[in-house]
Amino acid sequence: MWRVMIVTAIFCGAVRTVPAQELALKTNALYWAASAPNIGVEIGTGRRMTLDLFGSYRPWRLRDEADASFWLVQPELRYWLRRSFEGHFFGVHLHGAQYSARGRERIYDGSLAGGGFTYGYCWRLSRHWRLESLLGVGYARLWYDERLGLPCRKCVARRSDNYVGPTRIALTVSCLF
Repeated sequence: MWRVMIVTAIFCGAVRTVPAQELALKTNALYWAASAPNIGVEIGTGRRMTLDLFGSYRPWRLRDEADASFWLVQPELRYWLRRSFEGHFFGVHLHGAQYSARGRERIYDGSLAGGGFTYGYCWRLSRHWRLESLLGVGYARLWYDERLGLPCRKCVARRSDNYVGPTRIALTVSCLF
């Protein structure tokens, strides 16, 4: 019981009041185009700094042959050149995910972790609505099991790979509160 009270006290003490126009609820249209529901929250931490937390979850497969299911989380710290939620920004992001990708003959079940750098631009559409585009490049470490296709799903090999390249792309619609 004491642990619960201590954790609650820590969270209540860490809560910061957020003035108007420093909290955004957002979604990435490119993920919706890939049938992957997603949501993000961005909190202003200063005049030119924000903290963005983005997540997506796709538990289903749409095709019988090649497809993937996954969940991912991508936190990002952003520095805005003008002021928060307007114009150009640079960011540093992390990412973590679990996935199951199926090809014609093989299935790859695994996870990944990494980080990178982001550049983006945010257009003001109205007082509360924004449109944002961004591109991130970075590194990801992948750990996965390579399996034979259905019906046996026998594990052929455990592997790991390094990836360097685009790690984040978005066309985001956001609402500021």
